[in-house]
Amino acid sequence: MSSVFLRDIVKRFGSFTAVHKTSLEIPEGQFVTLLGPSGCGKTTTFRMIAGLLDPTEGDIEINGKRVNDVPIHKRNLGIVFQNYALFPHKTVAENVAFGLKYRDVAKDDAARRVAEALALVQLPDVGARYPKQLSGGQQQRIALARAIVIEPDVLLLDEPLSALDANLREDMRVELKRIQDRIGVTTVFVTHDQSEALAMSDQIVVMSEGRVEQVGPPEVVYNTPASEFVANFLGASNILPARCTGRANGHVALEADIFGQVAVPAEKAPLVTGEGPAKLVLRAEKLLLARAETPANGAIAVDATVETVDYQGQAVRYFVRAGDTQLQAINMIDERPFPEGTAVSLRLRPRDCTALPA
Repeated sequence: MSSVFLRDIVKRFGSFTAVHKTSLEIPEGQFVTLLGPSGCGKTTTFRMIAGLLDPTEGDIEINGKRVNDVPIHKRNLGIVFQNYALFPHKTVAENVAFGLKYRDVAKDDAARRVAEALALVQLPDVGARYPKQLSGGQQQRIALARAIVIEPDVLLLDEPLSALDANLREDMRVELKRIQDRIGVTTVFVTHDQSEALAMSDQIVVMSEGRVEQVGPPEVVYNTPASEFVANFLGASNILPARCTGRANGHVALEADIFGQVAVPAEKAPLVTGEGPAKLVLRAEKLLLARAETPANGAIAVDATVETVDYQGQAVRYFVRAGDTQLQAINMIDERPFPEGTAVSLRLRPRDCTALPA
């Protein structure tokens, strides 16, 4: 059963189309992320699901019921906004209980459910405090408790981690996914942060310019991008012009400058259907820099020179030049990175490549 089904929805603002005709199924109990840059249509899609915007065309169904004309307060949705939207003059317990007041929940039952929600977000003893007395991470948890206490059919999360600092954001994304797994509620999460999407999602919906570019599990979307946009947006990729010369033995043969012939596994080139122009996609972390004397062990090896070093602690991003082409490679390091100007051997395993039609 699909908890949320978008059927050919379109959203226009005057002559501008923010979301082109889009259909999307969000299965019951899954954590689905709408991912893309600013202006891609993800927030507009989110707001249509929530009932904050009406679609110009198409239908929105929740649990099999068309909800286009159902107001937001009757859709039984739990919503956490980017700024949390807590009431500063109400205690934490009153904030969490707010949605229960309009659902005719008995006082004793409401108190029990508030206590359970606060325990679930691991803040059982803060009910008497006010939001200003809490940290940003604690306020985020209270906003989540308020959203889940009503036992929603769908939980909607609008970039709820973006206001947190980097370390806390990483901790909270683990906590948020733990809570979602425990209660099993269908969740729609909006973010522009690829690491959040990859870490938390059952399915990722990548959007660009009001259109869905690709839908799939994180490992599929990351390892087998369906378009150049997805390859560039989700991770760091090198995309090189190539020519497909045929298919054989479960591989697609590509001829590319620098690397020569590369036999890409057929499952990683599903859209390359015949001979002719194509694109070879090389993930930056799959390109390995090594000293020239290091054995290649079956990898394709080409000479290159380190031009720029972007040191990141455990890893380093190199910009290297092989022939007339600049490539980027992200490698883990034990000690010191290769200095700028170092001649290295750039290694590529064909099984790590993907291919797209030109």
